[in-house]
Amino acid sequence: MSEEILEPTSPIVAEATESPLAETPTVVAEASADTLPVEAEVDAPGMPIEVPAEDEPAESFGDAFAAFERTHSRKVATEAEGPKQIDATVVTLDAENVVLDIGFKTEGVLARTTFPNNADDVKPGDRMLVSVRGRNAEGYYELSRIRVAVPMDWTALQKAFDEKKPVAGTVTAVVKGGVTVDIGVRAFMPASRTGTRDAKELEALVGQHISCNIIKLDTEEEDVVVDRRAIVEAEAKEQQAARFATLKEGDIVEGRVRSLATYGAFVDLGGIDGLLHISDISWSRVNAPGDVLEVGQELTLKVLKVDAGSNKISLGLKQLQAEPWDAVAGKYVPGERVTGTVTRLMDFGAFVELEPGIEGLIHVSEMSWVKKVRKPSDILKAGETVEVVVLKVEPAEKRISLGLKQTLGDPWADVALKFPVGAEVEGPVTKLMTFGAFVQIAEGVEGLVHISEIVADRRLNHPSDALRVGEVVKAQVLGVDAEKRQIKLSMKQLLPTGMSEFLEERQVGDAVSGRVVSVSGDVATVELGEGIRASCKLVAAAPVAAANTGGLDLSALGSMLKDKWKTGGPTASAATGLEAGQVRSFVITALDVEAKRIELKLA
Repeated sequence: MSEEILEPTSPIVAEATESPLAETPTVVAEASADTLPVEAEVDAPGMPIEVPAEDEPAESFGDAFAAFERTHSRKVATEAEGPKQIDATVVTLDAENVVLDIGFKTEGVLARTTFPNNADDVKPGDRMLVSVRGRNAEGYYELSRIRVAVPMDWTALQKAFDEKKPVAGTVTAVVKGGVTVDIGVRAFMPASRTGTRDAKELEALVGQHISCNIIKLDTEEEDVVVDRRAIVEAEAKEQQAARFATLKEGDIVEGRVRSLATYGAFVDLGGIDGLLHISDISWSRVNAPGDVLEVGQELTLKVLKVDAGSNKISLGLKQLQAEPWDAVAGKYVPGERVTGTVTRLMDFGAFVELEPGIEGLIHVSEMSWVKKVRKPSDILKAGETVEVVVLKVEPAEKRISLGLKQTLGDPWADVALKFPVGAEVEGPVTKLMTFGAFVQIAEGVEGLVHISEIVADRRLNHPSDALRVGEVVKAQVLGVDAEKRQIKLSMKQLLPTGMSEFLEERQVGDAVSGRVVSVSGDVATVELGEGIRASCKLVAAAPVAAANTGGLDLSALGSMLKDKWKTGGPTASAATGLEAGQVRSFVITALDVEAKRIELKLA
């Protein structure tokens, strides 16, 4: 029986290929320039090819080529070693897909959901390995980043399970406890094994082409359980290692804020996280990262440190900005008045921000002329705007010393003119110390009344014996030292005393009575009244003469000679018989009103 050879309907060659989901061969038409317009041939002997009549129109080359493109990807995807990986280049991105040039006449597409961060980090020109899954309704090639094949039968599933090799599949639906996956048969993937963090991510998996491991296979019950998390974690580690290897200190990188913490922000650098510490966010002080950053924010950063041992990356944002302290020396001059904002109050002073990144310190001693400031909060509060004077600038140490009281004027500047020696002043007692009392004589100016200058008529054990805090007193200026900020005062100089009254009422030659307080040599101290003391010079009396009878008192003479032999002569006190405690009569011989001195002689 002779075989009838018919003319082919189009210049194509029939090529048998195997479908990835069926064991029966499928005929795929592949266009060949060498075969046009010759008759078609077949590999299978004895298989007749029907040729259309001459008056039937032949199929165009374009139709044949389109048929080739539709089936070519199926051939690629079912090679024995698995899906062929194509080095593709990103052409553009739209709202749902990433469009790639795969070297075919038509581009391929990858869903944005298959990329981290919805492919926001992907840009035109990026290259990646993909495999072709088929064609979509718009005619584009559907691509996958999965490198493994979809099992074709239970035998392939068993082999993958035994060899612990990953298989490809498509997530079909979200069900109770997880999702269903088509891996040639219906498989179940628990939610805990999907590699997702929440329900939103779980739902986003539906329709995605994934790679997973078979962790349970029961062919009789057709029960299959798969796991994706281990593969996702392994891929993440691989991507992190690859990304980490490309980074080095000093690199400028782009990143997205992934999360915020009290100590800084974690930034996604494309598969690997880096830490932007709070101190490296800005040159100015940042109280909390959330004050200046937000999750999802795109940043340009500098790599400060790469720790290969712990896979930690330190990032800096402020390092890409100018260092404000570089211009401080010529910008802030000692003595200049500037305005700033109080940022922090410490026990020792207050920090004032003069500009972003530049802070100065007002020490507690520079806050007030009037009173001693124990804590800055007595004078200032955080957030307050203040005018200060620059006292000292140290750019190398990044320190600026500021003064607050200098803006109010120094009350000690003209104190010597306002309070000359001898001037009478008045003010409240501000402080009592063991050595004296401080009296405020002007705003910010205090003088000291020594304990010996408080009263004149008695000795005080403590100033509190005569004064109390808050009491208003009068005093006389004894001395002024503006440089040391010291003024010496005396209260007793202005108080009327018994001595003053006595001097006004007495004169030389007046007879007075007094009590001998002490005798020292030829001088005796005599108390004439309370607080009134005088000195009396003692003169020895002449020897007693013989009586008119001409006789000599031999006993008195013997006593006098004995005393002279022992002491060289009689003492004035012995001669006058003056002793402490005696009350005697005296005569005023001298009065000195200025010096408040009185001299006496025995009456």
